[in-house]
Amino acid sequence: MDDIVVVEPLDAEVELTRLAERYRGAGGSGVQLLNAVGGQAENLLEKLPKQTRAALNSATEQALHVAMSAADNSRRAVPDQAAWVNTAVATAMGAAGGFAGLPSALVELPATTTLLLRAIQGVAVTYDFDPRADNVKFDCVRVFAAAGPLARDDGADLGFFSARLTLTGPALNRLIGSVAPRLAAVLGQKLAAQSVPVLGALAGATTNFIYTSYYQQIAHVHFGLRRLAIESEIPHDLLVARLKRKMLGGTP
Repeated sequence: MDDIVVVEPLDAEVELTRLAERYRGAGGSGVQLLNAVGGQAENLLEKLPKQTRAALNSATEQALHVAMSAADNSRRAVPDQAAWVNTAVATAMGAAGGFAGLPSALVELPATTTLLLRAIQGVAVTYDFDPRADNVKFDCVRVFAAAGPLARDDGADLGFFSARLTLTGPALNRLIGSVAPRLAAVLGQKLAAQSVPVLGALAGATTNFIYTSYYQQIAHVHFGLRRLAIESEIPHDLLVARLKRKMLGGTP
C-alpha cells in the first residue's frame, strides 16, 4: 500500500475499511516465513537460556528508555525515511545482530527498538501529528503494545487503540513498564531466532524485516484512527468499536 497519506476530510466508512485491511495485512505471509526460519512460534522463547528469559522484561524496558531518548535526539539530524528504507535498514541490522548468535543479538536489541520507534514516529508525521508532542510520544510507545506478528488473535488486541493518558515523566515510566512485558515476548522470539551463530544472521534479517513491516502498518491503523476522529468528529472510542466489528466480521 502507498505510505503517503494526504490529510483531508475522510469518508469514515471508507477509511475504516482501509484501516481494517491494513490491520489484517500487518502480519501477512511473513508469519509463515518467520516460523520456517525460527521454528514454531510458541517454542521460540523456550530456546533462550533461562537467565536471558528471566532478564528479558528488564532488558526490553531499558531498550525502550534508550529508544525514546535516541529517537528524539536523532530527529534533529536524520529525517524520517520511507517505509522501505526503514525495513531495509532494520533487515541489515538484524543480519548483523544475528551473525554471532545471542551475544550480538542482545547488543543489537536497543538499536532495533530505536529504529522501530523512529519508523512509528515517521508514520505519525504522515498523519500530521508532531512526534515531539507528549501525547504523540505516548501514542508511539503504545503501538508497541499491539500483538506482535506471531500473535494469534481475532481483533481483541484493537482495545489498545482506545487508551489515552496525559504523558509526563512519571507517566512515561509507567507506560514503558506496562508495555515492556508485551514487547519482551515479541523480542524474545526474535532473540531466540537469532541465537544460532551465522544462521542467526538469516533469522535476524527475517525477523527484523517482518517486525518493521508489522509495526509500521499497526502505526498506520493507530494514527489513522486518531486522524479520522479529528476529521469526522466521530468519537475515537466509537471508531475503535466500529473497526473492531469489521475485524470480527460483523456489520459496521
